[in-house]
Amino acid sequence: MSVMTEATAIRPFRVEVPEEQLAELRRRIGATRWPTRELVEDRSQGVQLATLQALARYWATEHDWRKTEAKLGALPQFTTEIDGVDIHFIHVESPHENALPLIMTHGWPGSVIELLEAIGPLTDPPAHGGSAEDAFDLVLPSLPGYGFSGEPTELGWNVGRIAQAWAELMHRLGYAQYVAQGGDVGAAVTDAMGRQAPEGLVGIHINLLVTALGDPPPAESEQERAAVDALTRFRTSGFGYFLEQATRPQTIGYGLLDSPVPLAAWMLDHDTDAYYKISRAFVDDQPAGNLTRDHILDNITLYWLTGTGASAARSYWENGRAQAQAAASGQAPPDVALPVAFTQFPGEIFGAPRRWVELAYPNVTYYNQVDKGGHFAAWEEPELFATEVRAAFRALR
Repeated sequence: MSVMTEATAIRPFRVEVPEEQLAELRRRIGATRWPTRELVEDRSQGVQLATLQALARYWATEHDWRKTEAKLGALPQFTTEIDGVDIHFIHVESPHENALPLIMTHGWPGSVIELLEAIGPLTDPPAHGGSAEDAFDLVLPSLPGYGFSGEPTELGWNVGRIAQAWAELMHRLGYAQYVAQGGDVGAAVTDAMGRQAPEGLVGIHINLLVTALGDPPPAESEQERAAVDALTRFRTSGFGYFLEQATRPQTIGYGLLDSPVPLAAWMLDHDTDAYYKISRAFVDDQPAGNLTRDHILDNITLYWLTGTGASAARSYWENGRAQAQAAASGQAPPDVALPVAFTQFPGEIFGAPRRWVELAYPNVTYYNQVDKGGHFAAWEEPELFATEVRAAFRALR
């Protein structure tokens, strides 16, 4: 462990929500003013009324935040100030010797909640059909402005700055050698860590090809044409949340902080695959893997209780601003020389063919396409996700 000062101290953290906050949440759900039903049979006008009303009913009458609080309370949680922001993180050390340290980053509209079910399979593989040689010491930070981390009070907290903060966090925890993983915004943070190559980082694994989101490579195969088509659909009909958060996060923030049902709607309207899975969980009580009604509401409730809808949205504005500045400079970002692993989950926004991954990263050491799971892979299929992460980093131990 590195030497601690008062400013860099690592402090224990515990979640304790007053009962009156939960009562106020239920009151606000009950006071919702509802629009009329959408005029289409699909999600093309947005989150469907039947889905959101089923979610609201369950949220107000059956969801139990105290169970989530107890689950979080059973995990070692901490905060530490890095670059002026209090960073919250879960730190679970493996019971097995020579475990590989792994820092794993969530995305939007996620939080550490989406990673909880993967903790056991990653830190204690023998209890989940794996080998002790594949165990990890796990660090799960909350992004700045998300969950229990503090909100940035100055500009500049883009994924590059977060990547630097994560390197400092791993240094403070005394890890001389470690790996990093991420999906969604977490994939962008992990990509930035790979490009910065901080001392101690030996490899990365991602499950969203963030380099192709803005400008995909030319398609040379049927698989690549399908990926381009999926990206085009996303940009033309599924990009609303992204554009609003990247350009006017403060505007949408008022509704996200004032009313829980608009917050839930905003968070559900992310990608087609995840939306319909979540909709079936509430309307038909047919969850997809781990995307149960309770787990979905655990995450939405966390955003509500922490009041982080606006600050999380601002992260998109920061990243858009940083990308525009980088493009204006005309300087290409440094390559990722470290080993890069990639897993393609079938329900992802677009399928990333291996050639695209290799164009983005010159040192791809692992690539695999699995048969189930989507954008929130660790949340939906934690056992399969953990199997992939073990395989991705096996050669780096």
